Amino acid sequence: MDQIQNLSHQELLRLIEVYAKNWLAHDGCWFLAAEEKYGMDAAMELDAKSWERFAVSEARRIMKEFDIPSNGGLKALEKAFQYRLYAAINKQKIEWLDNNTMIFKMLECRVQKVRRQKNLPDFPCKQVGIVEFSQFAKTIDPRIKTKCIACPPDEVADFFCAWEFTLS
Repeated sequence: MDQIQNLSHQELLRLIEVYAKNWLAHDGCWFLAAEEKYGMDAAMELDAKSWERFAVSEARRIMKEFDIPSNGGLKALEKAFQYRLYAAINKQKIEWLDNNTMIFKMLECRVQKVRRQKNLPDFPCKQVGIVEFSQFAKTIDPRIKTKCIACPPDEVADFFCAWEFTLS
């Protein structure tokens, strides 16, 4: 721990990026191993279950460490999105339609970008994304409803996925 505490600001930022990339690589390796052993359908089912649990855990830790209050509404969700591991390696954008409607867009997605560089089709992450984003949002505030605007296998244009969050 002493080595980490002595890192410069720039080195800490690089370390965060390395940690986020390693986490994402592990997620991909886990998925591929599950797919090889059990097939795509079972791997997708297991992935959704894993993300259901991880999204809740990630949201709770973020809330605790960054003093984000429970039932803090969409502003709390917006703040929490800034601290997700994705935020360190993917470019994202928040748009507000009104006080009760927020749009989250993943402008750059490392997973899809790498797949496209390898001439592979987009990973069909919508099913898992619905679980992940809705669980993350509900953990921040149970009143938040999540709707997928578009996510692969859907056709996407100037973003990789987009999600609408409403406070009811």
